[in-house]
Amino acid sequence: MRSKAPTIKDIARELGVSISTVSRALRGMPEINPETKDRIVKYAEEIDYQPNMVATSLVKQNSHLIGVLVPNMDFFFSTAVKGIDEAAMEAGYTVVISQSNESYGREVANAQRLFNSQVEGLIVSTSSETQQLDHFRRIQNKSVPFVIFDRDIPGFNAPKVLLNNEEGGYLATKHLIQQGCQKIGFLGAQENLAISIGREAGYRRALEEAGIPFKSSLIIRGEFDKDDAYMKTMELLRQQNRVDGLFAVSDRLAIGAYMAIKDKGLTMPDDIALVGFNDEPITSLLMPSISSVSQPAFEMGKMAARLFIEQLNSDEELEHKIEVFKPELKIRDSSNRRL
Repeated sequence: MRSKAPTIKDIARELGVSISTVSRALRGMPEINPETKDRIVKYAEEIDYQPNMVATSLVKQNSHLIGVLVPNMDFFFSTAVKGIDEAAMEAGYTVVISQSNESYGREVANAQRLFNSQVEGLIVSTSSETQQLDHFRRIQNKSVPFVIFDRDIPGFNAPKVLLNNEEGGYLATKHLIQQGCQKIGFLGAQENLAISIGREAGYRRALEEAGIPFKSSLIIRGEFDKDDAYMKTMELLRQQNRVDGLFAVSDRLAIGAYMAIKDKGLTMPDDIALVGFNDEPITSLLMPSISSVSQPAFEMGKMAARLFIEQLNSDEELEHKIEVFKPELKIRDSSNRRL
């Protein structure tokens, strides 16, 4: 059975002093006899006394906890959270993480739970279902730091750390065009999701620049789910004039498409050239390996934490900065016809 952690009351009883004397000694207060202070501190170390941080935070009105709410802990978000944690640790803060699992209802509940657990504010990437923002506005109205990262919330006034998603979609589609693709499909997520909208804008820009007509029949949207992407790609491959290139807005969707292409007996890149997004580790391990647009997840996470801490430590309201990072295309076997 686990023994009970020692308390200030235990120290006071053992040493025959008052609780307030122990408290002042452990906080390094000057108005206490040096010998008594040394005796208390030494005994606290001997019994491995740890202060109750929740109680301390209530007194100081400062918990040094940063709430982080993400849709999931896939490769991108787990890497971004590492960046957040690194910057937080350097500044003396601890990160508390919660996931929405792409559910709006779960996001609402977890945002409130994080705030109720004494975090000093939130760093947030929204679920793919999120359209109403009242739950975030209620928290932001408490005048606490609030930072948006990765998935933009257009019109929401807060510091933001984003990727240039349009540029990422443009790079992927332009590469497919350079490989000789003329009928390029777009595999996107929910219509309301800002990252998918931005990547589709880049896809359209590359087509327009190359003089290739845009066809709505080549746009397929669904869930952020590998199995859904598999089924949607199968539908696309049943069209009479089959696509010769496919851009998926995430590697999760690209892997679903990859499986559908293989199950159809088609080859990559000769029959269909495929490009994903996120540069997850699995993309380089498959045969053929999957080309993908990479984003600096760790650096984006560190920047989000820095903007948060900057707000927290400022005595006046700061301008809401928007930091935009550049994507980079990693060309691999699934799209490279010029090997």
